[in-house]
Amino acid sequence: MKMERERKDKLYREFARIGKCLSSPKRLELLDLLAQGPKSVDQLAKLTGMSIANVSQHLQTLHESRLVRFNKKGNFVIYEIAELSVADFMVSLHRLSEKQLIEVQQLKAEVLQEKAGMEPIALEELRKRMDRGEVVLIDVRPEEEYAAGHIPGAISIPIEELERYLETLPLDKEIVAYCRGPYCFWSAQAVEILKSKGMKASHLVEGVHEWKRYAAHS
Repeated sequence: MKMERERKDKLYREFARIGKCLSSPKRLELLDLLAQGPKSVDQLAKLTGMSIANVSQHLQTLHESRLVRFNKKGNFVIYEIAELSVADFMVSLHRLSEKQLIEVQQLKAEVLQEKAGMEPIALEELRKRMDRGEVVLIDVRPEEEYAAGHIPGAISIPIEELERYLETLPLDKEIVAYCRGPYCFWSAQAVEILKSKGMKASHLVEGVHEWKRYAAHS
């Protein structure tokens, strides 16, 4: 019994290593960003508003818990998630947090309410309408994130380049925009731009990893 108790205590200490690692909001943000594709320390510093030193420190903690890995390309150190299960975990964390925490629900609702007329489209509906050729799906994340993985059939048009590409989009179809997932609001911004030009548009709340989960179980 004593040996069994010791093993169980050791097991939960190991679980706690991951929990402690994820206790930082900034480390959670870094994992979300890396789930979209590999990034350099410099890129992560710019995206999070942190110093390179702080980003490096957080990445070291994530690396010690084996949630991320890195390799060197010339003078750059490139980080990525250790495996896809880390991205799956982040999706589950988002869903649990939104279900259990009213504060998360309120923050999400506030942002979407600011974007007047935002009509989300569900994954199942998107797939049906794409199969029928009724919609054009655009990925408004940076090109390197699109290259790392995207929803099949999506066109890469980074949000900062959208207005330049408006003339290339069909007027007789609805444009559906998506970005990094439920807590990325570039897709809502894209819909605002498209609607201001008289185009029919909606946004997909989910991102690439939510799509993969859906596709795997449908």
